[in-house]
Amino acid sequence: MSAGSSVPAEARKRAAELARIVEQHGRLYHVLDAPQISDAEYDALFRELQLLEEAYPALRGPDSPTLRVGGAVLDSLGARAHSRRMYSLDNAFSLEEWRDFVQRLGRLAPDAAPDFWAEPKMDGLAMELIYERGVLAAALTRGDGDKGEVVTENMRTVRNVPLRLAPRLGGPPDLLEVRGEVVITRADFAALNSRRLAAGEKPFANPRNASAGSVRQLDSRVAASRPLRFLAYGVGRVEGAAPWATQGETMLGVRDLGLQIAPGACLLPTADDVEAWFQELAARREDYDFELDGGVVKVNSLALQERLGHTARAPRFALALKFEALRARTRLLDITVQVGRTGALTPVALLEPVNVGGVTVSRATLHNEDEIRARDIRLGDTVFVRRAGDVIPEVLGPVEEARTGEEREFRFPEVCPECGEPVSRREGEAVRRCLNRLCPAVRRESVRHFVSKAGLDIQGLGSKWIEQLVNRGLVASPADLFRLTGEDLAGLDRIGDKLAANFLQAIAGAGRSATLPRLLRALGIRHVGAQTAAALARAFGSLDALAAAPAEALLRLPDVGPEVAGSVADFFAGEGNRTLLRDLRALGIWPVEKTALTPPGPETRRGKQLGLDMAAPAAAGPLAGLTILFSGSLSGLTRSGAERLAEEAGARLASGVSRRLDILVAGDSPGSKLDKARALGTRILSGEEFLELLGRNGFREEKEEG
Repeated sequence: MSAGSSVPAEARKRAAELARIVEQHGRLYHVLDAPQISDAEYDALFRELQLLEEAYPALRGPDSPTLRVGGAVLDSLGARAHSRRMYSLDNAFSLEEWRDFVQRLGRLAPDAAPDFWAEPKMDGLAMELIYERGVLAAALTRGDGDKGEVVTENMRTVRNVPLRLAPRLGGPPDLLEVRGEVVITRADFAALNSRRLAAGEKPFANPRNASAGSVRQLDSRVAASRPLRFLAYGVGRVEGAAPWATQGETMLGVRDLGLQIAPGACLLPTADDVEAWFQELAARREDYDFELDGGVVKVNSLALQERLGHTARAPRFALALKFEALRARTRLLDITVQVGRTGALTPVALLEPVNVGGVTVSRATLHNEDEIRARDIRLGDTVFVRRAGDVIPEVLGPVEEARTGEEREFRFPEVCPECGEPVSRREGEAVRRCLNRLCPAVRRESVRHFVSKAGLDIQGLGSKWIEQLVNRGLVASPADLFRLTGEDLAGLDRIGDKLAANFLQAIAGAGRSATLPRLLRALGIRHVGAQTAAALARAFGSLDALAAAPAEALLRLPDVGPEVAGSVADFFAGEGNRTLLRDLRALGIWPVEKTALTPPGPETRRGKQLGLDMAAPAAAGPLAGLTILFSGSLSGLTRSGAERLAEEAGARLASGVSRRLDILVAGDSPGSKLDKARALGTRILSGEEFLELLGRNGFREEKEEG
């Protein structure tokens, strides 16, 4: 006899009736904002259903409203693949970029005259809800787009998420993947922070952080206690009856099934209508209940969407129109100088804390000393600060009318702030460097780089752990990581036996799996990125051969110019680096490229790679075969980020301006490289033109979700 058969028929009937009534009134209250009964009446019905389910557990199905109080505690959040990739969106930061997008649509589909579906862009956590036969079966975060974290139990507690889709003619689809954002209203966010402050807890920085943190809790009761909402913006896979031909029909159909969609979503007949809509949206952004960072516009026809397709990153049929970066005024208290792994000295503004678009900013980039001088930024200035692309804080410049005369010029240090050794600035560079390889900061940052994703990608060893290891004298060079023991790690703050064992396992595994190109990148040789490291590994096959290579052999490689060759030679000539390499060899971390080529001979010339016939084919992309160099600071994009985009597009990275250079991308304060490139007739692009060339207009680097 099954457990369910022992439930009295009367109890089963009453439980079904209560579940229907509670869910109906929950929707009226949380979705439609039109309650028909008092809170006390609702609570009484809810409590009666709880008591029935406690008496007869078989009555609690996967769509029971009582699941909204939470209770499931997980060991960890698992991962699951999306059946269809959850793409990012390309961004536009002006109406000119929107018009460019419309022109591209015209080139891709010249016979089409599309209309558009537009909706406010909610600043929340992207989520996918999976309904099977109308019942919520799973919920996944966006994750990396291919797979996401499984947060089903937490999303069951979100009050406006239907646990069972509303009935409609023909019933819901057999499978429906609904995609949207998890958000918190401004009013709910303010109330949530008030409660946290009253309880002595740290307030959340902004609604998005609160949403993301709530959804990722292992205890679903935490998510249940937070005022989360889900707003749908699209669908993934659909199986079964779903007679939708347009984006608008899809979203209205999703709404009819019981899900909320973005307030103000609408159909716009023409591109001109989109412009008028976006201008009104920007003017009224503060009137919305939710935090907005722009609007999203999609081609309405699903058939045309399918025809336009996707790039590797984003759909070609959709665009995020972003609001102008938010900015605020604050006071520049001081400028500190940080020392990186290559000895580069970088100025950082220390600011009187200010709220910029929901984030408290107290530090911001100043790029380099030329930038400070060009913008006439002085200590004590009142300055404008913005989050470039609403992400990276930067100082725009001084508020000159606010000056009192007490502001002071900032003088860049002549000695390293970490070790006290003199610093130097090479001709043509905007950066001063500490040349002391024993500088504590250089050591610390070198180890950080070695374990990072750009290096050996040793999982779990973040910056705080590296700082402890270096400060306690346990690690002075990357080789020391492989000598660590459990006893060494036991002395670190907040580390137990299990975590120590995980660290040691991750370090050993990274050493065993290290390839020659990855190790070359991890060593932090200046100007040697992913593509150059791969080229060096293919050409020379081992660190021994590379260390012994004469400069002329390096210069014959297509990815290597005089500056790169000089950096490689300087690295292998350094006594500290030679000691590191000897240590790595002794530890067994000495990978060899099995498919290495014979080093190029004197007959090699550009365009005739006789010594590189077996090299991997050049990457395909809009910059395939071109050599590119970046100079100056690019708004919303770091140098490493720009170089990564260029390499992904098939370009080779140059180390300096020469006749072999095809493109110079010049940002703010590009220095003498711009003049030299002009003299040579080199093609010069702005940062925006570079991104447009890649088809990534308005792209801005974003911080990983924490």
